[in-house]
Amino acid sequence: MCDRNEVEPSARVPTGNWGRGEGINTMALQRHIEKSVSHAFRVPETELRARTRRRAQTAFARQVAMYLAHVGCGLSYSEVGRLFGRDRTTAAHACKLIEDRRDDPDLDLSLDHLEQAVRRWASRRNVSGLPGRLSH
Repeated sequence: MCDRNEVEPSARVPTGNWGRGEGINTMALQRHIEKSVSHAFRVPETELRARTRRRAQTAFARQVAMYLAHVGCGLSYSEVGRLFGRDRTTAAHACKLIEDRRDDPDLDLSLDHLEQAVRRWASRRNVSGLPGRLSH
């Protein structure tokens, strides 16, 4: 069963690929990714946070957000699932789906820009050790 509890604002994710010895504020990370994806895909942030699937465009944007948290930030599927109120298998499915669609040059370019935005955000917060983009 999915753990759909709210993430506490002070919640921290262990270092993983993020850095050396410090955790990250997952609520801040989630909000930044949601804001970026919401703007890029013209989907309200509240729709991305909805507990139900919603329209296909909203579901796709949410999958992109989960992909960015996993690939762009190095969070595990379990961490991504908790962050977005979904199961780890849902996060894994979202990442596979998005990775498979990166053959589309327009989507690939959009994802590159979103990944760069997430990395810039993290670097301004002195979060070191972000993983490089995975090959596709």
